[in-house]
Amino acid sequence: MAKINIKIEGIPYQVDEGMTILEAAKACGYEIPSLCAYNHGECSKGSCRVCLVEVTGARGLVASCVYPVNEGMEITISSPKAVAARRASVELLLSNHSMKCQQCDKNEYCELLYAAKVTGAREDMFRGSQTPVTIDRLTPSIVRDTSKCVLCGRCVERCKNAHGKGVLGFEKRGFNTIVAPAENRSFANSPCILCGQCVSVCPTGALMEKSEIALVDEAMKAGKYVVVQTAPAVRAALGEEFGMKIGTAVTGKMVAALRRLGFKKVFDTNYAADLTIMEEATELLGRIKNGGQLPMITSCSPGWINYAEINYGDLLGHLSSCKSPHEMFGAILKSYYAEANGIDPKDMFVVSIMPCTAKKGEKDREQLMTNGLKDVDAVLTTRELAKLIKRSGINFTKLPDEEFDNDIVGDYTGAGVIFGVTGGVMEAALRTAYYVLTGKEHEAVKFEVVRGFDGIKEAMLEVNGQEIWVAVAHGMKNAQVLLDDIRAGKSKYAFIEIMGCPGGCIAGGGQPFVKPQFLPNEDADILDTYKEKRAAALYSEDERQTLRQSHNNPQIKALYEKFLGEPNSHKAHELLHTTYAAREAFRD
Repeated sequence: MAKINIKIEGIPYQVDEGMTILEAAKACGYEIPSLCAYNHGECSKGSCRVCLVEVTGARGLVASCVYPVNEGMEITISSPKAVAARRASVELLLSNHSMKCQQCDKNEYCELLYAAKVTGAREDMFRGSQTPVTIDRLTPSIVRDTSKCVLCGRCVERCKNAHGKGVLGFEKRGFNTIVAPAENRSFANSPCILCGQCVSVCPTGALMEKSEIALVDEAMKAGKYVVVQTAPAVRAALGEEFGMKIGTAVTGKMVAALRRLGFKKVFDTNYAADLTIMEEATELLGRIKNGGQLPMITSCSPGWINYAEINYGDLLGHLSSCKSPHEMFGAILKSYYAEANGIDPKDMFVVSIMPCTAKKGEKDREQLMTNGLKDVDAVLTTRELAKLIKRSGINFTKLPDEEFDNDIVGDYTGAGVIFGVTGGVMEAALRTAYYVLTGKEHEAVKFEVVRGFDGIKEAMLEVNGQEIWVAVAHGMKNAQVLLDDIRAGKSKYAFIEIMGCPGGCIAGGGQPFVKPQFLPNEDADILDTYKEKRAAALYSEDERQTLRQSHNNPQIKALYEKFLGEPNSHKAHELLHTTYAAREAFRD
């Protein structure tokens, strides 16, 4: 890329042509105060006016996030005029902002509070009327509080970029402008898939997960037999909440913390991921052999399931009938495990620690109940688990590494670990499908062709002279391409993996916030590499496992021998499979 010459604070630099002033300044070692410098390039650019600077020849101050550099440009960041203007911009934002910082869930990671500190914003500089407030708590997953919104538009852009859906937009006009679903409806009455990607990029507490910590507290207090399971992606990110580098796997410390929080048993959802592969691979092979509906599509991601029911109700027959892994585990814990240990299922309370906000809604589905009991009783995000640990005074980094419980359930293979990253479910399924079809293990355990972060990946597996084509998509914007091909009768695939969140569960809406100003020890390119680093933590754990194919898990074998009979048996269908229903009311 061509270079141009500029000056910042009188010092000459060469920067890439086409950069904005904000980008050029960062490349030269300056951090202009901003509410968009630390996100993923998604905002209503220039709206907050926090990044104002002086430019020689310009008429007045310019917003550095939208103003391009040009040859010979001279930029001043620290002039009294620019400093005062940035401070005033933040003070104006604060004048229309709920100042209940102590009670705010975003307290540690509020970018507005950070900008106020950096710019030296003064208290109560502007007083007057405030925009009428909407607080939406109607979904089980996400809370929207417009009193904390700064109208940056990040959530609007993330929804479009990840899913091609404009669920959120700017409503009303002028002083009354808010960010909301159409007509300021609740998320519950919109085509929102509850994935929480909007929560991930919100700079304040305007969008947050709906906490279920109180549900867990109540169950503990009531003397319930409270057990916990953790999704694979949680171990790849939880350490970030305690100052550890992104990509640090904290499996053993996470287990130790959960024990000290008082859970009766600490299980790994990876066990149920192995179980899911057994059920899903058997279902797929049955469809292939018996002329069933193809392609079959994975059903592990509740955000994706919500999207399918809202937008592709005519294709629901393509979805695997398997419950997601944590729901399968809940059903097994309240049947097989409870029976073996003399526990009344009514006394058992199953908590899932998930990287996902949509899982909160999933657990409340009527289809995911067994004998009148929910399979899973509460879902906490990775962030909520961190809050529990901090609340309890546990020094996370000083904890010993401990092992998961795995008396008759809980053991897992490497295949279960990689469920947390896009392509992981597909790779795990291929490891087992190949064995079931050929009677022997695939020579290479890894199927690298389905790894990586391309929006759509495809692969061909040749088995006994038969070509089986598969595809992987993450984010509904990418999934839509594959789904429209199915609708048009043009799909060549037998099996498709779809994950709701871009990157998969490692970048789920309940994972720790990736905001560089709060991660001073991270690399400068962390926004571009954090998914890869979290994924690497899971692939490394897969490599360390002695057993790496789901069908080789001895506890899964025992479960079928002693309880379920065989994959896709009548009993397995009662406990481990579900149904879906089109939601026509929200279709575009």
